[in-house]
Amino acid sequence: MKLGKQPAAPTPTDFKFSEFAAEIKLPSMPSRFGHGNAYADWKMLGNDQYGDCVWAGAAHEHMLLNKVVHQVDVSFDDDTVLGDYSAATGFDRNDPGSDKGTNVHDALDYRRKVGVADASGKRHQIGAYVSLDPKNWQHLEQAAYIFGAVGIGFEFPASAMDQFRSGEPWEPVDGSHIEGGHYVPVVGSLHAPDQASAITWGKRQFFSRSFYEKYNDEAWAYITPEELHGDGKGLHGFDMEKLNAYLTALRN
Repeated sequence: MKLGKQPAAPTPTDFKFSEFAAEIKLPSMPSRFGHGNAYADWKMLGNDQYGDCVWAGAAHEHMLLNKVVHQVDVSFDDDTVLGDYSAATGFDRNDPGSDKGTNVHDALDYRRKVGVADASGKRHQIGAYVSLDPKNWQHLEQAAYIFGAVGIGFEFPASAMDQFRSGEPWEPVDGSHIEGGHYVPVVGSLHAPDQASAITWGKRQFFSRSFYEKYNDEAWAYITPEELHGDGKGLHGFDMEKLNAYLTALRN
């Protein structure tokens, strides 16, 4: 299993989830929700050999939204995911020194302007994206419910790899050495109080609130056409077109 998220690099112009959450009425949220079982096998997408977790996570997000909102299976494979990793960062499979991971901010810009390619060559783009307070658990749950997935980036302790291999939830372990940065899409809040689920290395992984608050350093939600039903509403009836117009106005 490989890591590959570079340190968080926020900018003053990032849209903040907290700002529009104060302006727009958010839907009520159930205590348990999520779509981590949408696929029995989420696929590694190269992340067992290379540090492309940011791009594997992007593919998993588009797989989930198409499956849940439109009942369409969208397939990604190692070559297409690594192709976008290469295009965005200069990664070369023949040069191990080029496998330096990805700045998530740069990846989001690429996903908005270019989009990530699936196995058929079709590109999947995102629109506006918003930054969450990386330590705010309530906002993480709200955004995961509204948007279907939230991409988070965190410092990855060695203990988390042991927990993953043992099939255990990620919990903080004092003194565990930080091995690097990792990116995963959060896809639900369920299983136990103060616990959420994410997709990484081909399967669903649970993690605790305390793990998130200790190690997380960035979190992102984004609007894509794949989130929208025909009426412009999102997964749970939230008016995503209205939100998109609001964010576009802010950008302009």
